[in-house]
Amino acid sequence: MFQDAAAAIIGFIQDHAAYAVPIAFTLGFLKALAFVTMVVPGITIMLAMGTLIGVSGIEFWPVWFAVSLGSGLGDWVSYSIGFHLKHKVRHVWPLNRHPELLPRGERFFRRFGAMSVVLCRFFSPLRATIPLLCGIFEMPPLVFQLANWLSAFLWAWVLLAPASFFGGTLR
Repeated sequence: MFQDAAAAIIGFIQDHAAYAVPIAFTLGFLKALAFVTMVVPGITIMLAMGTLIGVSGIEFWPVWFAVSLGSGLGDWVSYSIGFHLKHKVRHVWPLNRHPELLPRGERFFRRFGAMSVVLCRFFSPLRATIPLLCGIFEMPPLVFQLANWLSAFLWAWVLLAPASFFGGTLR
């Protein structure tokens, strides 16, 4: 029964492979976008996506690039929101319901600087706040973007590649 369901899912994915890249981009963007990242289970989705890439035979590289690009753009938007709205973001959901996130994120940001952008990709509780804080506290745009884009491609690789290549061996 499980094998029949898995075969049906894989068949569906193969039949709709043309949508893999836009879906990957959208999921990467939503996972990185401030406020949305708190309700999108991104790591689980990315690991599942990696496995499905491998077992369905979808090309890895375009999906990896799309997730990386979406993730980098999502953090860029979050940085821009923080840069332009500054402390007004404290009054926007979900930060107004979880006010502890900003002080925790600020301590992390102050301690690690640009490295906080890289580290936050891998630690969900801070994921929603670090790019915002980088904008609020006016991290130089070039510094932010370097850390943002390097970590976006690294994050996508770490989450997609192992499951994708392992999933490919299961076919």
